[in-house]
Amino acid sequence: MMNVTIVQQRQDEAGSAVVERGITVQSSFNTVCAIEYLKSHNVHPKVIERVLLHPDQRRKTVH
Repeated sequence: MMNVTIVQQRQDEAGSAVVERGITVQSSFNTVCAIEYLKSHNVHPKVIERVLLHPDQRRKTVH
């Protein structure tokens, strides 16, 4: 049996950029500011929770 890793690909470049900016806001200011920023850009609450509270679960950047 073969091990297969499925990586979710970002489909939305603009949404990806918003999330990256939200992470930057968190590191520059605080988590509350980042949450408000992401909410104001209609990022799904589950995504906000994952990227801000569980950095180990963030998608890896594809170059």
